[in-house]
Amino acid sequence: MSAKQHAPATLRNRDPIAAVLAQELPARGRVLEIAAGTGEHAVFFADRFPALLWQPTDPSPEALASIAAYRADYGGTNLAAPLLLDAAAPEHWPVAEADALVCINMVHISPWEATCGLFRGAARLLGSSGGGPLILYGPYIEAGVETTASNREFDASLKARNPLWGLREAEALDALAAQHGMARSARHALPANNIMLVYR
Repeated sequence: MSAKQHAPATLRNRDPIAAVLAQELPARGRVLEIAAGTGEHAVFFADRFPALLWQPTDPSPEALASIAAYRADYGGTNLAAPLLLDAAAPEHWPVAEADALVCINMVHISPWEATCGLFRGAARLLGSSGGGPLILYGPYIEAGVETTASNREFDASLKARNPLWGLREAEALDALAAQHGMARSARHALPANNIMLVYR
């Protein structure tokens, strides 16, 4: 039985995400993907950006096994072996440097402490890379922007599964970034009521 897991949303969102990444990622360097999940995004983006070394990470052993299984079928040389990384514990991250961080669909499906750790770790790693980006993808609540019914329902379902989960306010992320010497540099609207927020 294959260790590969499949996230149906990946096939729908990978091209729009890649279009934004093409604008925001450096031409070369190491991209650290936090909470890489199944590994399907990692393989797709490594293939799309061959000049970048893509480093997937996840705190779940099942996810790491899935990433490794997809990587085994990848023909390129720029997809690193997955690493165990818990965003909530940035002092124990197994990575000392990165030129960009990418985090897809983690912020709302994890405790707030994971997002706090994400920004703390990003500030440490990116501070020495000359201002590389932290790029987040997912659904967010924004001041002055009406939250769609589908996102409100999604938020309620997340909180029913785990009261520590739920859609976060973009302005709360901005404030968190400021605490670590970072600021939002871009907002990109994507399909299905998702957005990408970029911090530097």
